[in-house]
Amino acid sequence: MRLDGKVVLITGASEGIGAACAAEFAGAGARLSLTARSADGLAKAGGAHALITAGDLAVEATRRNVVERTLERYGAIDILINNAGIGMYGNSWSAPMDEVRHLMELNFFALLAMIQLVTPSMHARRSGMIVNLSSIGGKMPLPWATLYSASKYAVTALTEGLRMELRGSGVKTMLACPGYVTTGFQQHVRVGTAPPAVLRARSRAITAAECARSIRRGVERDARTVMAPRAGWVLIALARLFPSIVEARMAEMNGTA
Repeated sequence: MRLDGKVVLITGASEGIGAACAAEFAGAGARLSLTARSADGLAKAGGAHALITAGDLAVEATRRNVVERTLERYGAIDILINNAGIGMYGNSWSAPMDEVRHLMELNFFALLAMIQLVTPSMHARRSGMIVNLSSIGGKMPLPWATLYSASKYAVTALTEGLRMELRGSGVKTMLACPGYVTTGFQQHVRVGTAPPAVLRARSRAITAAECARSIRRGVERDARTVMAPRAGWVLIALARLFPSIVEARMAEMNGTA
């Protein structure tokens, strides 16, 4: 897909991967509609020309407002990048249920609601792309973030099922699976902290800009799945070929081995 002149709606765009995607897609000539809770962060990420809608995406009125304002300004939405999300560390068997519900509300239900708001117009025009941010944790569970992984597994299944639902319609879907990316993600989790072994892995992290570049290139070539970094595919393959070995190593990193 050529990006010049395309309308790109990005959620969670005030910082991290979302803000990096705003810069990356703007640099390719796209017109931006950005949403997140922080108006100041959105203004910084979007520059002078992006449409900015601040609000909590877990609230239905915010979702409808951002879609309606985007269609009013630009007349269409060509690409939806569902990036907004939140993390959670700790054991699934002792996690506070209200926090689990909040996690799923933002990571899955708000994402699905955005798809339902945007896809009908794409389907009618027989053109568009839905990009959903999952995680390497949406391909293999991370025991220090089991519930986060569960939410991302749901995103993975939704994206792949949606692709089959929309086959032949002209509307594409792409799954983006970041690994360790240097963002403020760990500082924004509502529950728990990452184990020391996971924190030490930061030396192997990629930047948000590198992740956004991979996503942009994936959209341009109509990719099905983007893993960033691509070395994540090796870990996933090992987990499928040698599950007991990888599970033992992951448990060790979690401090439970």
